[in-house]
Amino acid sequence: MKKIGILTSGGDCGGLNAVLKGAACAALGQGIQPVLILGGYAGLYNLGDRESLLELTPSRIDRIDPLLAGSEAGNSRVKIAKIPDAGKYERIKANLKHRGIEGLVIGGGDDTGSVAVDLAAHGIPCVHVPKTMDIDLSTYSVGGDSTVNRIATFISDLKTTGRSHSRIMVVEIFGRYAGHTTFRGGLAGDADCILIPEIKADLDLVYAHMRETFLRRLAESDTRTATYVIAVAECYHDATGGMLTQEGVKIDAFGHKKLGGSGRHVREHLAARIAKDERIIAAMKRYGLYVEGMNEAPEVREVVPGYLVRSGPSSALDANYGRDLGLGAVYLLMEGLSGVTVTGIRGGTVRYIRSEDAIRSRTVDERLVSLYERSGVFFGRTPVAAEPVRSECDAAPWNYI
Repeated sequence: MKKIGILTSGGDCGGLNAVLKGAACAALGQGIQPVLILGGYAGLYNLGDRESLLELTPSRIDRIDPLLAGSEAGNSRVKIAKIPDAGKYERIKANLKHRGIEGLVIGGGDDTGSVAVDLAAHGIPCVHVPKTMDIDLSTYSVGGDSTVNRIATFISDLKTTGRSHSRIMVVEIFGRYAGHTTFRGGLAGDADCILIPEIKADLDLVYAHMRETFLRRLAESDTRTATYVIAVAECYHDATGGMLTQEGVKIDAFGHKKLGGSGRHVREHLAARIAKDERIIAAMKRYGLYVEGMNEAPEVREVVPGYLVRSGPSSALDANYGRDLGLGAVYLLMEGLSGVTVTGIRGGTVRYIRSEDAIRSRTVDERLVSLYERSGVFFGRTPVAAEPVRSECDAAPWNYI
């Protein structure tokens, strides 16, 4: 190979620049010229319209920071198969040939991976690098650790303002149809209640748990302050199984509705009840906190970090993993592989699976939820009994991730 193209598509997150740097450095080390295809799949489709390509020279690679989230290549949400152009695949192949690009390294999640499968089926050589902050692919993906770190920090930080004002804080968290980010971010940030789409929550139980925990903390505090923090997934399901979506928002190219509103939904439910709760009001009076018309009951506040959880710095884990995968993807391309997803490097072995398998959705295992319930973590339902299965594992080489 003489030249490869590197692109990222879908949502941005931590570790993507590490993928770019890993792939570019590996290519140069093998005498291959790496170039950035800017703007994701939109840029790939319009490759022939660009006057020149952005070549990744050693000096340009120096400016790529693997510890910075986002992607210097730029992203877009485009499904090639839906472009109303009968000759779209031939157009892409002709543009790649004209530019001398013999293979693609593509960073992205399930939607991006599905397009990579499509491109490979149409004879366009490509290797998929798994990326998603949602952590819902069948392999660990670049961006997950960075996102969970930020979520955990936000949840933990909110306790300071929550205690100062004795408020209940509700944090709505990205993650689409899986609850991994809320589950892991909530555990690490020590949230009092974790609501994920895999578990149908009962808001009556959530309110009861909140009230008992809040009143206990208020009674035990020598400063008469308390807080209670709920981490709720954007795709949270209530006891009826309903899912909240934003009305009037256009469905994207991959058929996804824009999720959101779960934080508001939980906040409104709790606030309506807490304002009329005689036990809460009595406690406010008992501890000298009650003022009629102004401070009768604790406030419930909703916080939506939104894009902040995918912004800013990358974790060292994602920076390392991203560089591993970028490097591995180049070697797989050199071996003539296409339509596969690189999953990591173990020792000197580059590991991969079929992209069709990699992009299958993986959700939080309810058995693990049950084990945490037995240790006191609350998920908005009556705990379900579960015993762990014990198994001795084979010795395996230590690996950073």
